[in-house]
Amino acid sequence: MTQLTIVANIHANPDQIDLVKAELEKLVPLTRAEKGCIQYELHRDNTDPVHFMFYEIWESRELWQTHMNAPHLAAYMQATDGAVAEFTLNEMTRIA
Repeated sequence: MTQLTIVANIHANPDQIDLVKAELEKLVPLTRAEKGCIQYELHRDNTDPVHFMFYEIWESRELWQTHMNAPHLAAYMQATDGAVAEFTLNEMTRIA
């Protein structure tokens, strides 16, 4: 089974930084407790306060997909509706 690395970049609207940050922080303990979650770390850009990034490692893509359908992720999406300017997600495989 191949592990899956996720890099998710979230850019908050400038007037919604505190809301987005608080909602992202709520995801951390809930996600770390999920089956298949090996690593789940939230970062913030040192020079661009609207830019947040999750670095994640999952046991498999299937378990990550379960996470993507979790109730706490749906609650985050609802709470931040209109507050996120840009979101990009990369599914990656470690090669070295």
